[in-house]
Amino acid sequence: MYWQQPIQYAALTDVGFRRQNNQDSLAVKLAGDVETWQERGNLFVVADGMGGHAVGELASKLAVDTIPHAFDKRRDLPVHEALRAAVESANEVIHDRGLRNPEFLRMGTTCSALVLGPHGASISHVGDSRIYRIRDKRIDQLTADHSLVWELIQRRKVHPRDADRLFPRNVITRSLGPEPTVQVDLEGPSPVFPGDVFVLCSDGLSNQLSDPEIGMIAGELPPADACRLMVHLANLRGGPDNITAIVVKVGAIPDGASLDQPSVAMRAVSGGWGPFVISATLAIALLSGLYAAAVRGQIIQGSAIMILSALLWIATLFVTIRRRSDGPVRASSFDPLSTVVWRPYRTAPAKLQIRFLEEVARLEGELQRAAREEGWRIDWERLEDHLRKAMSAAERKRLSLALAEYARSFDLLMTGLLEQRRRAQHEAKWGKQPPQRSTGPSGTSPSSTDPAQPRGVDSADPVSE
Repeated sequence: MYWQQPIQYAALTDVGFRRQNNQDSLAVKLAGDVETWQERGNLFVVADGMGGHAVGELASKLAVDTIPHAFDKRRDLPVHEALRAAVESANEVIHDRGLRNPEFLRMGTTCSALVLGPHGASISHVGDSRIYRIRDKRIDQLTADHSLVWELIQRRKVHPRDADRLFPRNVITRSLGPEPTVQVDLEGPSPVFPGDVFVLCSDGLSNQLSDPEIGMIAGELPPADACRLMVHLANLRGGPDNITAIVVKVGAIPDGASLDQPSVAMRAVSGGWGPFVISATLAIALLSGLYAAAVRGQIIQGSAIMILSALLWIATLFVTIRRRSDGPVRASSFDPLSTVVWRPYRTAPAKLQIRFLEEVARLEGELQRAAREEGWRIDWERLEDHLRKAMSAAERKRLSLALAEYARSFDLLMTGLLEQRRRAQHEAKWGKQPPQRSTGPSGTSPSSTDPAQPRGVDSADPVSE
C-alpha cells in the first residue's frame, strides 16, 4: 500500500437482542503522518469479552485500549513483532487486573488485530473473532478459530458438516487474560491490492451470517452501509450475542503515488500469471533444446538444455502444488516477498447472487408486515421509495444497486423496531407509554446513549493515508 492510497472504513458494535450489556469492543487507529504510516500503518482491532456481569466488557475494553498504545510504543520492532508484543501486553494487563479482584478472576477476551501499511497486511489473532478479506468476488478467512469445533476439524476428529451439530460452537480454547502468557497467531504479511475489502468481526456476526453472505454484503456496499446491514440481519436472525464489525475498503493508487520502498502490493505475486509465464518460458527452452539436438545436430548442448528445462519445470510444478495445498504457509521471516506462499484458512464465493437478494427481500417483507400490524413509527413514503428503486434495479439485473436500496429500507424498519422495543420495555417496567421521540426528517436512529441503540464509529468518506 501507499501513503497516498485512500481507504474507507466503518465500525459498528451492537448489544444484540438477547444480551443486557455489550461485551464487545473495537478500536481504529489511523496513521496521522507519513512517518507513522511507514513505521506502523493503520490499526484495526476487535475484541469479544467473556465473563459474567461486566467482567467480559472490562476485558475487551482493556484489550482495545492497550493494544494501540503498546503497538505504537514498540517502534524498535518490525510490525509483526510489535503486533505480537502489543497483544501479549494486553494479555498481561487483563491477567493482572483479574488477579486483583476475585470477581474478575480468569476474565478473558478474544482479539483480532489487522495492520495495513507499506508492508502489506499483518494480522495477530487469539480466540474466535475473525478477519476476512474480499477480493475478486471471493471471501477468504484469514484467521483460524481457536475453538473446540475448529480444533476437532483440524485434527480430523469430526467432519465439518457435523461439527456444529455435535459440539457447542462457543467453546474457545485460547483467549487473552485467563493465563499469564498466551500464544498469539501471526498471519502474513500478505499483499494488499486496490479494491481489497477487509472485515473484522466477533462471532455474534459470523455465527448468524455465512461467509458468502458477509462477502456479498461487504464486497458490494460501502463500508458504513455494509456494517449496518450485517448487524441488522444478525439481529433479525435472533441476535443472541453482541455483534461487532469493522469494514475497511482499500482504494485505488493515485497517480504519482510514491513510497521510499517498492509497494508489496506491486512486487508480490500470488499465483495468477506467474506460474504460466514461468511454464511458457521453460517450454520454449525445451523446444529450443530439441531443435538444437534434432535439427542442428548439437546433441550434447541440446540434450543438456532439455534436461535442465525439464527439471526446472518439475520444480516449478511442485512448488505450485505445495502453495495450493490446504492451510496457510507462513513466512519464516519478515520478508514482504515471502508472502507469495501465504494462503487463507478457508475461502468461499462472494459474487452477489439473486437468491441472496430474494432472501433479503423476503426478510424485508416480513419486517414490513410486522411494522404495519404493530404500528411502528416509520417514514412510509421514504420506505416505499427505496423498495420501488430496489425492485426496479433487480428487474434490470443491477443487483448491487438493489441490495443498496434494500439496505436503506432495513435502516428505516430497524429504527422503528428499536423504538418499538424501547416502548415495550418501558411499558413492562413502568406501565405507561414513554414520551414520543422524533426520528427526524431523515429517519435517523435515536441517540447512541440509549442502551438498545448500536454504538460505533463511522467514517464513510475516504480517509487519505
